[in-house]
Parts: sequence; C-alpha cells; structure tokens
Amino acid sequence: MRSNNRQNNQTREIKFTRNFTKHALGSVLAEFGDTKVITTASVEVGKPKWMSKEDPRGWLSAEYSLLPSSTSTRCQRERTKISGRTQEIQRLIGRSLRACVDLEKMPDLTITIDADVIQADGGTRTASICGAFIALTDAVNKLIEDGTLKESPIIEPIGAISAGIVGDDVLLDLDYEEDSHARVDSNIVLTKSGKIIEFQTTAEGEPYEFDKMVEIFELGKKGIQEIIEKY
Repeated sequence: MRSNNRQNNQTREIKFTRNFTKHALGSVLAEFGDTKVITTASVEVGKPKWMSKEDPRGWLSAEYSLLPSSTSTRCQRERTKISGRTQEIQRLIGRSLRACVDLEKMPDLTITIDADVIQADGGTRTASICGAFIALTDAVNKLIEDGTLKESPIIEPIGAISAGIVGDDVLLDLDYEEDSHARVDSNIVLTKSGKIIEFQTTAEGEPYEFDKMVEIFELGKKGIQEIIEKY
C-alpha cells in the first residue's frame, strides 16, 4: 500500500498558494505532498546580451536550487559552480515554459523563473514546473494590467508530473521512497491540450516493455489534466 493509502493512479495532495512573496511579480508555493517549492517570476526590461538587437523576441529562463535543509542530509549551497543535476533541471523548467509562450509577444523583456526547493520528497522538478507556470501567468496578467504588455504571450497552460514502475506497478506522482526503488522513472510535461513538451523515461535497471511506456504516459496525462484544473 502506498503512503496515505493512495491508489496507483492517484497524485499526492497538491496545493498552490499564490502571491506567496510580495516582491516578485508572480510567486507561488507549490506543494506536492511533502515536496514544497517556492517559485517566483521576476521581470526585467531588456534581453540577454547574446540575443541580437534585431531579434523580435523577448526571453524566459529559469534557475533551480535545493535549499540546504530541504533534504534529510544537509546539501551544500551551489555558490560558484552548479551541479549537472541542477543544470539539467533548470534547463528543463526553462524550455518547458518557453514551449508555451510566444516570445515575440513580450519584446525587450526578460522573465526569470526561480524555483527554490524548501522541502524535497520526490518530484521537485515537476512541482517546480507547475508552480512556475502559475507564477508566470500571474506576472503576465500584471504586465497586461499596467500596460507593459498588449496581450498575453501564453499560448496554453502546461503541467508536469512524475510517474514510474515500482516492482510490477505503474505509479503516479512518486514520493522519494517510491522514486528511490523505481525500476523505471519518468517525468512528463504536457500542454493542456495534451501535446508533448517532455517525456523523459529511463530504465534504472532492466529494460521495460513498450506497453508499460504507454501506460506511464497515459497515467501521466491523467495526472496533468487534474493538476491543470487546480490552476
């Protein structure tokens, strides 16, 4: 039996608290069970130096971090060099959000998403993506209200969830204990209409069957639809 008597196709309790901090234009506390992530959206006028001045697009990027006390054993702050895992996760968050935004509708603006994990119990990257989308939405709405943007650059909502195979069972929204014993681990990012942004599925040991991959995807799609309804 899973923790909290969850069924295999059930998510943990999911909660989003908007306007969690006062300085960022958009801020959300995303809670997936015992995983808690503060996500914020900050806006600056101008674009990164690597972008051409003639480029009509604005830009959106993301940064991710595990705070030292977020795990059972204190993790070190990444002050001067970030780990490969951190780079992978913040690139995933950034490209997931850029996939749902028309950057040409936010010219000469840079939006930076920060995802800071204050408590980790599995699924931190997927919780970060969901919280980040809500923070981005709130920031965009404020930019429209004050006249900075003429229209929303957001094409459609996105959501993310973890899934995997533990033993012989396909499970949705793995906590840390389940994830640490999973023989197949997956992170799924989809648009509200079901289009695929990311489908990372990896065998941690023995290879797995194609029909199991389809089952993981369909279960993830169901979970994401439920999450987006909470926005």
